[in-house]
Amino acid sequence: MPTLARLENFINSVEQDPHDRVIQEFYTDDASIQENQNEPRVGKENLIKNEQGMLSKAFRVKSECIRPFFQSDNKVIIKWKFRFEWKDNSFTEIEELTLQEWEGEKIKREQFFYDPKQFIPKLNKS
Repeated sequence: MPTLARLENFINSVEQDPHDRVIQEFYTDDASIQENQNEPRVGKENLIKNEQGMLSKAFRVKSECIRPFFQSDNKVIIKWKFRFEWKDNSFTEIEELTLQEWEGEKIKREQFFYDPKQFIPKLNKS
């Protein structure tokens, strides 16, 4: 079960660091991430590679935890707001809930819940 300090550290890292670095620090080697009802991606190295692929398409990602978050033993629920500014001059803003299962001080399983329609990019007006 993660401590409150560890959860706050995780949230701060997501808000400030590239997400691939967050996975490196906070996920177990055999962790899985699942998007809605899709098949989960498994293994830290696979998760990092997937995240790096997404990050390579963006020139900026802004992440914000919408508090409060909820913890019951080793289960944590967090609401996130993300803004992805893409290299093609478009952006995507999404809100999602994540359900995490922690193993000690690291995330073992994570599932995101969101409306996929949010991923339709919008053009920046400059």
